[in-house]
Amino acid sequence: MEYTSWEGSLERGWSRLHEHREVVQIGAVRLDAGNGFDEVSALDVLVRPQHNPVLSDYFVDLTGITNDRLAAEAGKLASALGALTALAAGAPLLTNGDDGAVVAESCALIGVDNPLADDRWFDIAPALQRLLSREKLGSAEIPALLGLPAPGPAHDALADACAIAAGLRHLRKQQRL
Repeated sequence: MEYTSWEGSLERGWSRLHEHREVVQIGAVRLDAGNGFDEVSALDVLVRPQHNPVLSDYFVDLTGITNDRLAAEAGKLASALGALTALAAGAPLLTNGDDGAVVAESCALIGVDNPLADDRWFDIAPALQRLLSREKLGSAEIPALLGLPAPGPAHDALADACAIAAGLRHLRKQQRL
């Protein structure tokens, strides 16, 4: 998941008045855990932020998502979450970070019901960090640490989801999961 950010917002904990973690891109892959984490389907959707509808230069440089692309392709958060809910179809949502909190914050910020219960989100970052002997671990780093090709650029929500999936598949084949 990618969400609004500005230079230093992570370090500040999004504490400035205008800094809200609003969802901008949701990327997800549905995996078949019983079949080696094979990919079943995928989702890549852009969301128009409500409180900060113009993306910061920092965010654009980080993600490659431009304001023009956002204007042409982005929809509403409720629709994007509906698509994610359909993709997940009752399955748990595994993330490399606390994406569930970002979704909850975004929903609360604009007064939209959150269709994804908090108990469905599982942050697997601590487990991945232990398995890969890393204190911090970006999703895009996972394939390289395992000798795998990158599925796409860092800070692209779908490419990051595919990177996590590739790592899970590889770790399962190595019987480390």
